[in-house]
Amino acid sequence: MKSSKYRPSKIVVDLEAIRYNVKEEIKRLPKETDLFAVVKADGYGHGALEVAKAALEVGAKGLCVSNLDEAVELREAGITQPILVLSYVSLEFLEVAVANNITLTATSLEWIKQLNDRLDKKITIHLKIDSGMGRVGIIDLEEMREAKTILQTNPYIDFEGIFTHFSKADSQDDSYLNLQKERFSSALKVFGETVKYIHTANSATALWHDAWESNLVRFGDAMYGMNPSGKELKTPYSLKQALTLETEIIHIKQLAKGEKIGYGATYETKSKEWIATLPIGYADGFRRDFQGFEVLVEGQKVPVVGRVCMDQCMIKLSSKLPVGTKVIIFGDSQGQFNSIQTGAEYIQTINYEITCGLTERLPRNYVNK
Repeated sequence: MKSSKYRPSKIVVDLEAIRYNVKEEIKRLPKETDLFAVVKADGYGHGALEVAKAALEVGAKGLCVSNLDEAVELREAGITQPILVLSYVSLEFLEVAVANNITLTATSLEWIKQLNDRLDKKITIHLKIDSGMGRVGIIDLEEMREAKTILQTNPYIDFEGIFTHFSKADSQDDSYLNLQKERFSSALKVFGETVKYIHTANSATALWHDAWESNLVRFGDAMYGMNPSGKELKTPYSLKQALTLETEIIHIKQLAKGEKIGYGATYETKSKEWIATLPIGYADGFRRDFQGFEVLVEGQKVPVVGRVCMDQCMIKLSSKLPVGTKVIIFGDSQGQFNSIQTGAEYIQTINYEITCGLTERLPRNYVNK
């Protein structure tokens, strides 16, 4: 899909906010601990390449992505720093990973055995331990011992890292986190301290648990200025939201009392009301659930009225404003601020899903490059 550059709806990403959030986290880390910027899912919807470059400029030592395609895209764009694919990659594409010097994650003993049988060129591997997330990774200690033998004896394998992922590091209740810690500690006893990187620290573990057992931090949600816990835990330093979602009024009219707005006629004017139309809808990732959400116009909060359409939505104004007036959905408007977290709470989801759901139809514009 091509971005729609001939309409005013767009995403603006402040790269200085990305740099600030990365620098603030690096300040807290021991000198021997590296930060890898997590730019999977097109940088959580912000644009992987530009975010990656900004993070690397201020001290990130590498990048994390979700799949091989994302890694190759970064290589083709000229990124030379280490790139770790965090999940499963079919060994059908092993040559692609080797040719592009991409670090892969070993997700099971069976995968490691297959790698051992077919590898004839050097590749860097991190081993995933499933300590309780239930996605990918090895659970059984005996399988870990067998995996260790292969990973440490195959001359073509650079066994660089071992890691896990905590599912409740962003919660006040740390009982399940402690269980996962115990399980990962057992795994470490199998492997010892022989690998370069041991990492458990996603943003939440870095922010609230001193990057437990990690000399590599996978810095994701917080890098974009979003709190991984929502509002459950306070961050140790202020985060700067990098993303602004903005559009403009393209049509305005005054409707009489009793007129219906939008599909399903779910909103009815209560008196004479100024209704403005915005060129953004659920095909852009501004979900249908945002009916009633307040956006910002000239520093004032105004509601979305009627159901959000595929390509458009309507807002209620207190007075007539000209076509072309800027509307901020997420971001700052004359001192009023709409956080992505506020939007997430409104539609009962998490901040990650809001930004990842913003589609390619919205152009990404960058400031402070």
